[in-house]
Amino acid sequence: MEQFFKFWFFLAIFSLQVFCSEALQEAKSPGDIIIGGLFPIHETCFNLFTRFSVARLAQSLMMVHAIEEINQSGELGNITLGYHIVDSCGDITTLKLTFCSYVFYNHNTDREQHFTPPVMAVIGDYYSEISVAVTRQLNLEKIPEISYGSTSGLLSDKTRFPSFLRTVPEDDHQAKAVIEILKDHNWNWVGIVATDGEYGRYAVERLRHHAERHDICFAYIKFLPEFLVDNNLKDSINEAVKSITENTNVSVIVSFTKPNHMMYIFDNVLKHHGGRNKVWIASDTWSQSVNCLDTTRWNLKDVGTIFGITLKSGNTSRFEQFLRNLDNRPDLYENNSFLSDFLNGTVSGSNTSLDTKITQLINMIYPYAVFSIELAVKAIAETVKDLINEEFTLTIIRQETLVSLCNVFLFYLDGKKYSFDKNCNLNSGYDIVLWRYNSPNTLDMNYEVGHYHIEQGSMTFIRSEIMRSRCSTCYPGEWKVRKAGQPVCCYECKKCPMNYYSAHKDASLCLACENTTHYSFEGSQNCIKKRIDYLEWDDVYHIVLLAFAALGVLLTLVVAVIFLARWNTPVVRSSVGPIAILLLLSLLSTFGSVVFFGGQPKDWQCQTRQVLFGLSFTLSVSCILVRSFRIIMAFEFDPVTQGILEKLYKPYLIIPLCMAGQVLICTVWLAYRPPVFQQDSKSFVKLLLLKCHENLLPAFGAMLAYIGFLAIICFILAFKGRKLPECYNESKFITFSMLIYIITWIIFGPVYVNVTGKYNSAIEMAVILISAYSVLFCLFFTKCYIILFKAEENTVNVFRNTVRNFSMGRDRDLDKNYPSGIQNSALSMESLSSPEPLHPVAKRRESINSVAKPFFQSPVLDKQPPLLQDEAQ
Repeated sequence: MEQFFKFWFFLAIFSLQVFCSEALQEAKSPGDIIIGGLFPIHETCFNLFTRFSVARLAQSLMMVHAIEEINQSGELGNITLGYHIVDSCGDITTLKLTFCSYVFYNHNTDREQHFTPPVMAVIGDYYSEISVAVTRQLNLEKIPEISYGSTSGLLSDKTRFPSFLRTVPEDDHQAKAVIEILKDHNWNWVGIVATDGEYGRYAVERLRHHAERHDICFAYIKFLPEFLVDNNLKDSINEAVKSITENTNVSVIVSFTKPNHMMYIFDNVLKHHGGRNKVWIASDTWSQSVNCLDTTRWNLKDVGTIFGITLKSGNTSRFEQFLRNLDNRPDLYENNSFLSDFLNGTVSGSNTSLDTKITQLINMIYPYAVFSIELAVKAIAETVKDLINEEFTLTIIRQETLVSLCNVFLFYLDGKKYSFDKNCNLNSGYDIVLWRYNSPNTLDMNYEVGHYHIEQGSMTFIRSEIMRSRCSTCYPGEWKVRKAGQPVCCYECKKCPMNYYSAHKDASLCLACENTTHYSFEGSQNCIKKRIDYLEWDDVYHIVLLAFAALGVLLTLVVAVIFLARWNTPVVRSSVGPIAILLLLSLLSTFGSVVFFGGQPKDWQCQTRQVLFGLSFTLSVSCILVRSFRIIMAFEFDPVTQGILEKLYKPYLIIPLCMAGQVLICTVWLAYRPPVFQQDSKSFVKLLLLKCHENLLPAFGAMLAYIGFLAIICFILAFKGRKLPECYNESKFITFSMLIYIITWIIFGPVYVNVTGKYNSAIEMAVILISAYSVLFCLFFTKCYIILFKAEENTVNVFRNTVRNFSMGRDRDLDKNYPSGIQNSALSMESLSSPEPLHPVAKRRESINSVAKPFFQSPVLDKQPPLLQDEAQ
């Protein structure tokens, strides 16, 4: 059985020798410990090596430079490091060459004869798909692999990939960094393009996972074949381009692809106007790859904006100096077929000078690669150093490398501490770069605009570059309404209603304004403070009304003075002097109540103004009622009716009784629900109206109705005496004044109820003034005119003659009602009881004499005017 296994082992070795007999390009350097290097120096490989990558060549030289620095420092004592670098071509189909390069190399039966040590560890590959396949092969030989760029989270599974380490974070952190970029720029509607492999699939899965928690949605996800030789690549590219160009509201695309994939995408998508001016978020695989964009065909302005996620950067100055000295180091490129072909112009197809070639290498330095590759070399050196300190032999050191390497928890680079975590990852964080032009034809892909800190899980932006990409975007003044059947980040936008606002984009709800003090229109971004409004003292209308009120007070005082000066004249005496003075006082109070209807209202003011007006004008109407009653009584010629009226005529009892009704109404009003000051925020959008609220409209209506009831009685009584003598006749003026009052307040009712605003009070002020002026003009100005300008008519004789003429006219009318031979039945009955029956005319004259007495008699003065004498005397 043992012979059988030996046979198959040597058969496998022989097969590998035949399989690997193809001429390989490589870079070698001898040493006590050999470190393998795996770099995609050619981006694709199919029959012949093509698409040479200057950047990846520079990265292989970073490994060479880092190893030389370790050897020159002497930190490993007498032990030196060597290297063996091969090309992975960035293609999983070339893995047979990698397997040949290292596995066969370690099983070379002539190795001891040529004193060639085995490969201790391998640095590379850059792509996760290559690293997944390579580490499985190398694990068979217990050879550790340290990647400087493979970020797939699958490689953190130590049960599946125990020999894999890396000096970069896994892609879960990169997905979080992408989410932070989207959140910071308020992008929630994005497209995804990724390669269909371990790297792309894992990155998209983690991105989806984190996006769900932040309401970020994907308009489309397009996977491209991992291998550039795939027959479906062209169709997949075209499908991705179609999605990019047709989704016009998707302005941000996240790409987890390789540089060559992006080169094909840009070449196709930029042909369409809808594919231009986008925001591209580049993963670490192509974020600093200048070959992605053909600057001879396209301008960066055509592309739009490219954010790149790059791994942490290192110090590039020492490596730049190393490259500048290449022309003095022929030993380097003599054993390095990649470098030799490049410097000799074989791969570029031109014979440019050595300085130009070196400049090309310097321009292709990725700072993150310097950092990651140096860390990988440093980790291996620290492992060797630890094993040397434990006095292990080289053979044991080579055997213990895998066990010890991941346990190097702490090592230093440029004075900073670094260590692997439990999954053998080095979480150094990310830099966010923005592509821009250094010159018209040279792109700068190292312009840092932010940093992502893995330990804190936070993004720090040092510069802001903003663009929009949303399925829907609700601006301030709008709120989001979800669409049925659409992703969570797709919604309709509706304007905030009146008195609501939203101050930020994509608000879920509109916030209510404090509607007592603020307001907003439909679609408002903020609330506006309402302007406080009331009938101010300097308002023109208020000034005019107050002027009329003051004039009314002045005129009332003037009338009072005139009446007092002519107190004993018949005009004043016929007006019942004390009642007239009481009426003038009530008018003064009515005019004065107008003052309380203006200015900023207070509770006491609101209560005072209505009660003062109600009581004062009730007193006015009560006085007018007494005067109307007295006029009817004075010219009532029926002795029976007159007797009844004389019994009822109690002026100083009638007035208090009339006032008592209004006092009762006002007392109930004030006790139950008195008028109050109110801030009216509903009547006007922009105004906060300060006003008096009657609070109990039935009580307010009852107050006005009570005055109206008294006014109607006055009107009826005065209307009955409208044909009395001119010199006595107040009736028609009382009738006219009461008619004005009734009409005015009937109009006031519906107007007051339906009109809002500060001029609501002005309307009531105007009605009060009209009512007071109607009484003042109708009842007093006519008498003042007689007193001042018709003094000859203001005598007792004139009054007597007027009454006599009036009575005789009534006598003639009476005679017509009683012709000769026909007697009134009442008179006939009277003749039966009277021996000397009176003629109806004689009886009428007697009645006039009897009623003339109370008409001229003053309730104040004791003296009485002489009675009217019989016309025959």
